[in-house]
Amino acid sequence: MSLVTTHVLDTAAGKPAQGIPVRLESAAGPVAEGVTDDDGRIRELGPARLEPGVYRLVFDTGGYLGPDGFFPEIAVTFRITDPATHHHIPVLLSPYAYSTYRGS
Repeated sequence: MSLVTTHVLDTAAGKPAQGIPVRLESAAGPVAEGVTDDDGRIRELGPARLEPGVYRLVFDTGGYLGPDGFFPEIAVTFRITDPATHHHIPVLLSPYAYSTYRGS
């Protein structure tokens, strides 16, 4: 299993957000990329182990929200301190707001 996974839910539509490209980055550059599935999830995003440090998930929401979408991109920066612990980072998305948290 990937050390980092994500899940995007469209709270306005009340359904998973399918087809959103997501990129995992470190300070050195891109680490992995994927696209949310029919359930809005990316279960395999990157390696099973990452060095401690600061990482970022970049969600390309422009295609999903459309050309008038207020947030064409969402970047979530987070820190990995324990490379043996799974990190699940969900995003709750709507046309004019988003939120995120550390999931399980």
